[in-house]
Amino acid sequence: MVLSVIQRFTNRGENLDDLFQVGCIGLIKAIDHFDMNQGVRFSTYGVPMIIGEIRRYLRDNNSIRVSRSLRDTAYKAMQVKEKMTAQNNREPTIEEIAKALDLPREDVVLALESIVEPVSLYEPVFRMGEIPFM
Repeated sequence: MVLSVIQRFTNRGENLDDLFQVGCIGLIKAIDHFDMNQGVRFSTYGVPMIIGEIRRYLRDNNSIRVSRSLRDTAYKAMQVKEKMTAQNNREPTIEEIAKALDLPREDVVLALESIVEPVSLYEPVFRMGEIPFM
């Protein structure tokens, strides 16, 4: 059951072994809290518990904490961006995304920047033989 659930989360850039372990924790919680007298199948109860545990892990396993509302705004902006790109065959501007979400431009920019993974201070900016970005 855990394996079938983690397949939904494969494109998140997370280690599948970690997701499997977190999913197993959700499965154990589901086993502990399942009540056979409720008249539902275990899978009906267990799958949402596993998904919830994995989502909680994905939400809380960031090096920088970002509020849920800011993250939700960023994900909505990304969805609008994908939709508008498909419709118009070009990438929309921040202003167009902000207008579609009925939000100020600054809020959209802040939200999108908040979900970008931070770069390590030890990450090399220039390597010998490469052309630096300008």
